[in-house]
Amino acid sequence: MAWALKLPLADEVIESGLVQDFDASLSGIGQELGAGAYSMSDVLALPIFKQEESSLPPDNENKILPFQYVLCAATSPAVKLHDETLTYLNQGQSYEIRMLDNRKLGELPEINGKLVKSIFRVVFHDRRLQYTEHQQLEGWRWNRPGDRILDIDIPMSVGIIDPRANPTQLNTVEFLWDPAKRTSVFIQVHCISTEFTMRKHGGEKGVPFRVQIDTFKENENGEYTEHLHSASCQIKVFKPKGADRKQKTDREKMEKRTPHEKEKYQPSYETTILTECSPWPEITYVNNSPSPGFNSSHSSFSLGEGNGSPNHQPEPPPPVTDNLLPTTTPQEAQQWLHRNRFSTFTRLFTNFSGADLLKLTRDDVIQICGPADGIRLFNALKGRMVRPRLTIYVCQESLQLREQQQQQQQQQQKHEDGDSNGTFFEMGSPYVTQAGLELLSSSNLPASASQIAGIIGVNHHAQPVYHAIYLEELTAVELTEKIAQLFSISPCQISQIYKQGPTGIHVLISDEMIQNFQEEACFILDTMKAETNDSYHIILK
Repeated sequence: MAWALKLPLADEVIESGLVQDFDASLSGIGQELGAGAYSMSDVLALPIFKQEESSLPPDNENKILPFQYVLCAATSPAVKLHDETLTYLNQGQSYEIRMLDNRKLGELPEINGKLVKSIFRVVFHDRRLQYTEHQQLEGWRWNRPGDRILDIDIPMSVGIIDPRANPTQLNTVEFLWDPAKRTSVFIQVHCISTEFTMRKHGGEKGVPFRVQIDTFKENENGEYTEHLHSASCQIKVFKPKGADRKQKTDREKMEKRTPHEKEKYQPSYETTILTECSPWPEITYVNNSPSPGFNSSHSSFSLGEGNGSPNHQPEPPPPVTDNLLPTTTPQEAQQWLHRNRFSTFTRLFTNFSGADLLKLTRDDVIQICGPADGIRLFNALKGRMVRPRLTIYVCQESLQLREQQQQQQQQQQKHEDGDSNGTFFEMGSPYVTQAGLELLSSSNLPASASQIAGIIGVNHHAQPVYHAIYLEELTAVELTEKIAQLFSISPCQISQIYKQGPTGIHVLISDEMIQNFQEEACFILDTMKAETNDSYHIILK
């Protein structure tokens, strides 16, 4: 019994000695360095650690996501710390994405024993291309008829139910799956990153894409519309075996760097974990015709009924507006925050309606969300648009407009060749009637302008209707995309754009020429069929 009582005492002695030794070993830290002494509190106050703290979710730093998606492809070693990972893929090769259920016990019990729906998308990473995504994809469809951007390799996939690929959405696939069962989907990306770059000299870097997965649960009506989780990762797609060569090149470059330089870069991981993101906004594009048509008899775009009259030019598709209204409910306000990339603050504004959010001042929003996101949210609430760098007005030339210009030129020429009084009437002219001439010759009374116009039969032509084009980048490529968007055609159908110069010459439009356009300049668009293919040239007059 005595021996048993001595054992805890010995343990206490040993423990006390270890603590003293450990304290002694730490006592000199920060004191033996003289002028270079430091404390850990100063180190933790550095901006790099503050940045990491601010990036954590405000409500729960140890948040575990309900699902996790893992792309079985290695990340690039040439990515700096704190930057998003980048993964290289080969065109048309099947890559596995594992769908993992990370729910805790009792979390989301409403989906137990039920299926969920996941939507896969390949979208643009660059904001500039996101704004013109519809036109970019339509151009790709025109160049690659019958092909898709994203496909599911069904024979290799496991656990997916009812896979679907919408024929009008080439970059989207969807399927159902059971979180309680093993699920792996193999995807194939058929477009390469260089297909969406500006081709000038060759060898340009390809644009990055994003693979995004949005998962939804079933609502009371049996529709999969209630959002559960979204995640994405950044990728670049190369021609077959090109991704392997690029990965090898990056690895060799990193091996040549010094150990100090290597510390600034992330290590390459065998798999890519998709990170949480905002759900992809659902935007419906209206395209009544599968492919744009042409009116070959006049070498001009076939733009619907009444194409001959400038008053019946087609209206461009209305821009997608997503302004928050005072009548917006709290549930709709939550959806608006998700669509506009404010998912981080949805819990803070859980009970806020549209009117509540719109009442917030600039200082209120900055205090709640911080300077960067606060200013962005304030501008989004007020619906502020960025002023374009250049505005021009265009109108499609029609037969009526062309005849009107010719008649004006003829009338001006007649006035120049007329008598000393400056009046010249020609019998048979469409602008003069016989009754009008007789009335003018028999009447000695002065007539008003409207009376004279009625007498000589002046044809009041309707003024042509112009459309505004707003340019941000001031490039020929952007102008081509905007004109194609205006007339609901593919940019690939526009071969070249010319500006009519002196004596009627055609000058090829360049970036420098657009940068020298006058603000609010007016142009008439004329079309001319290309000699080699089915595309068309556009002439700005």
